[in-house]
Amino acid sequence: MSQIQITFPDGSIRKFESGVSGLDIARSISKGLAKEALAVEVDGEVWDLSRPITADATVRVLKWSDDGGKYAYWHSSAHLMAEAVEKLFPGTKFGIGPPIENGFYYDIDVGDHSLTGDDLRRIEAVMKELAERDVPYVREEKPWDEAVAYFRKKGDPYKLELLEELKGRTITFYHQGNFTDLCYGPHIPSTGRIKAIKLLNVAGAYWRGSEKNKMLQRIYGVTFPTQKELDEHLFRLEEAKRRDHRKLGQELDLFVITPKVGGGLPLWLPKGTVIRETLERYLREEQRKRGYFPVVTPHIGNIELYKTSGHYPFYKDSQFTPVQIDEEQYLLKPMNCPHHFQIYASRPRSYRDLPIRLAEFGTVYRYEQSGELNGLIRVRSFTVDDSHIFLRPDQVKDELVDVIDLIKEIFATLGFKDFRTRLSFRDPKNKEKYAGSDESWIEAERLIRRAAEETNLDHFVGVGEAAFYGPKIDFMVRDALGRTWQLGTVQADYVMPERFQLEYAGSDGQKHRPVVIHRAPFGSLERFIGILIEHFAGDFPLWLAPLQAVVLPLADRHHEHARKVAARFQEAGLRVECDERNEKIGYKIRDWEVKKVPFMIVIGDKESGSSSVSVRQHKKGDLGQMTEEEFLRLTKQAIDSRALTL
Repeated sequence: MSQIQITFPDGSIRKFESGVSGLDIARSISKGLAKEALAVEVDGEVWDLSRPITADATVRVLKWSDDGGKYAYWHSSAHLMAEAVEKLFPGTKFGIGPPIENGFYYDIDVGDHSLTGDDLRRIEAVMKELAERDVPYVREEKPWDEAVAYFRKKGDPYKLELLEELKGRTITFYHQGNFTDLCYGPHIPSTGRIKAIKLLNVAGAYWRGSEKNKMLQRIYGVTFPTQKELDEHLFRLEEAKRRDHRKLGQELDLFVITPKVGGGLPLWLPKGTVIRETLERYLREEQRKRGYFPVVTPHIGNIELYKTSGHYPFYKDSQFTPVQIDEEQYLLKPMNCPHHFQIYASRPRSYRDLPIRLAEFGTVYRYEQSGELNGLIRVRSFTVDDSHIFLRPDQVKDELVDVIDLIKEIFATLGFKDFRTRLSFRDPKNKEKYAGSDESWIEAERLIRRAAEETNLDHFVGVGEAAFYGPKIDFMVRDALGRTWQLGTVQADYVMPERFQLEYAGSDGQKHRPVVIHRAPFGSLERFIGILIEHFAGDFPLWLAPLQAVVLPLADRHHEHARKVAARFQEAGLRVECDERNEKIGYKIRDWEVKKVPFMIVIGDKESGSSSVSVRQHKKGDLGQMTEEEFLRLTKQAIDSRALTL
């Protein structure tokens, strides 16, 4: 039998017989690894441990601690849940059941029966019984017509619809116990690995996300190798509910979304606007230091602009319907870059002018299905802290380094210390998805990798994650609850300058194409603020807090002095209110504590006759008396340094 070369993550290479499985490889390393192994990554793709490897490959054995291990574990859990549902509700039709970031779901059709909490508990109990049998997940390949015959006999219209799109291909099935599903995989070795199970809730979901299709029931669940890990996860879920930005946004008067305006179209209230404008001021200041020029572009554009970029009609399903004006069609702006390209092209450019850094807080519009909308996290109108940097090819790497440093600085300021970066490259096996030449892609990916290494980014490569016009660096940030969010992004683009015929005069007197770096540290301001609300649980650092202090007079006779104190603090630059409500001081303190205001200034007889104030800090209580100057010095230092804590 022929041998193949297996390359491991540390760069070492070993030879194995062709047809070796991931489990065989794990056993060759150690018994402990084989016991912990859940799946194997082969050339970046997650496979079953039992699947034979027949060609040279780069291989990594995946455990629970690996994202790919969790992916296979939760995918297998979805199939286990489907088997339990079929046992309890014979005749159920199944849609899709993928793993997601924290668990899995399955879309099912159980006819007219609406699933209840009691049903979930019954399904959960059956899942535990089925898991204890410890039966294997078995992969089987079938010809397309046999797969169709199987699901036609079973009477499952959803699987038959999926198969129509796979016509002519070899189809993979997976079996475990008494359940068979149409599935590409991967799966863990057997059901016995699934120990701790919790089904979380049921939601409605249109088949394939289209409102034109039938509404199915989507069961969400999560599983873990131990009960302790499940309990910790459920605690984090409860904490996430407490931190939900939609709930806190209403309680703290930050934003409102009303059907009278439209779904996914947030209205910023005064306090929310303060947060937004404070973030904008901060980034504008940082951009000014780095030589960015602010620009402003319209909210609509001629449709030909987006046809040139390639975004229309290829992404027209995520864009609003064009508007006819006179003899032309216009589109609500789905992205800012084509507008910035026109600013660059508005006059001749020289190699001496470059780099040119254009920056805009530009509002864009995307059509999202109503079922996908989620507070500020998923909206139809959002503002991007967009910048497009036009440069010579020899300037690209250094500019990428500077942009990465800017994003790292912003994340550190806002307390996002735990992040990784994905180098999102094209899939070389699927080049038709991408525009541009092989040479430009190779160079762009080389420079992105060099910049990531030079700035010591903790990075990994995501094959197939690139934009159609260039590779990018995506910043994957963990918040206070350990959840991962994709925030800032940096893209190297050799394609759009060609499409828009952008030029500059080189030192040789000839015309040359610039390279463009697309850059957005916040991404969507709406989404970023939604994440910030949850990250801080509404307890914003002093510099970002919408209201930084409130002055509380003890009695009517203290109102006048309290107003003077508030005015002096406002004049010094603090965001301050004076609470003159006819309520007891204890009630006011509790009320403002709930509203998460950083400081309360209590004014009584002693304070009215002096320049001192009595200070309370949110969550810490009474700080005692200090002079007005001392309080201003304390707060000014924290605000000027953008400190996370005092």
